[in-house]
Amino acid sequence: MPPWAEVPSQSVPPAIGPVSDLAATCRRAEQLGADALWACDHLFWHGPSLECMVVLTVAATATERATVGTCVIQLPLRQAAAVAKQAASLQTLSGGRLVLGVGVGSHAGEYEESGVDYHRRGRLLDTGILELRRCWGSGQGVARGDIADMGPSRYRQLPPPPQVPVWVGGSSEASLQRAATLGDGWMPLYLKPDEYSYAIERLAKKLDVAGRPSDGFTRSIVLFVSIDDDREVSHLRGTAWMSSFYGIPARAFDRHIVSGTAADVASVATDYLRAGADHVAVYVTDDRPLQQFERLMDAFAVAGAPARA
Repeated sequence: MPPWAEVPSQSVPPAIGPVSDLAATCRRAEQLGADALWACDHLFWHGPSLECMVVLTVAATATERATVGTCVIQLPLRQAAAVAKQAASLQTLSGGRLVLGVGVGSHAGEYEESGVDYHRRGRLLDTGILELRRCWGSGQGVARGDIADMGPSRYRQLPPPPQVPVWVGGSSEASLQRAATLGDGWMPLYLKPDEYSYAIERLAKKLDVAGRPSDGFTRSIVLFVSIDDDREVSHLRGTAWMSSFYGIPARAFDRHIVSGTAADVASVATDYLRAGADHVAVYVTDDRPLQQFERLMDAFAVAGAPARA
């Protein structure tokens, strides 16, 4: 199946249902062919938003093979050691299915509410990624800490998890540089296929300068999609949903949404795969995303998977 991703938790209905509803959505998405299930992260928001690591725990429990991942967790808002422990636990319990997407976000208000300096978010993310890896490495090669030592070597994050891939969000040059030097993958959004292709070229150069092989590094893209047989309806409905979710005018999303028939959206997604993407994360702009997602998967199957899929 193609490298699609359902994003069930990013759209939380006004009346949040029981865990069984979320589990059923994740289970059905996997049955339809989703290779990954992604959750976004907002500690403070203007509407209901479930905590991403809790949501992914439910998703991992409800599924058997799909990757579960953050898209993306705003690491500067959180203590890195605590995130490392959460991620290590979920990676262990899910059998190695977690991808930790990290980023800085773009909402200064969340930083203010969290007591974190918004203007230091990039530096905080860099140090946070390094701290994640330090924590995960602290338990490597040992079954327990050195109890004869009352210092740091006594305390380890155990059990050591299977490798947790870290994908860096963002499309700025700083994000590309961070992904090339600190990440295992790159996860931007709001890039057109030609913009994405050019960014892939710049990323390849940065990986080369950093002395890092491109093999094993994952290039992904996040697409906001809206599907309807009436192309105008799909666009208006999708941008209205995004306006409600983000709390800004719908026209701000005119160029940021992929809308149209299922075949239209599948064709655009294929353009990203041909431009160099290894994984396409589909953010269905609907509180009930499964119907649109099923139509998209059907369209992709009819069109035939490109070589990269």
